Amino acid sequence: MSLVLGCLLASLSSGEQLEAKERAAQLSAARIRQILIEESVSAYSGSCPCPYSTARNGSRCGRRSAYSRPGGADVLCYPKDVSDALVEQYRAAHPDD
Repeated sequence: MSLVLGCLLASLSSGEQLEAKERAAQLSAARIRQILIEESVSAYSGSCPCPYSTARNGSRCGRRSAYSRPGGADVLCYPKDVSDALVEQYRAAHPDD
């Protein structure tokens, strides 16, 4: 535990301390979105899941990516692609994170 968090917790009641520890331990929504994006990109079988990905020849995928193609694979590439519902599903499936 960091010194700052320790000092903050010392000034709180025991119930407030437990709640603060739980909040600090819970992954942020932004971090969960990043995890889901990484998992989605890793699960894609081709070389160009996202516009920012690098193709086998070293070029950026851009409009050739599955994300950019109509009817392409449903890949999560950006935080805006991960809904709040997906974040909550992740939290429900990973209660210890």
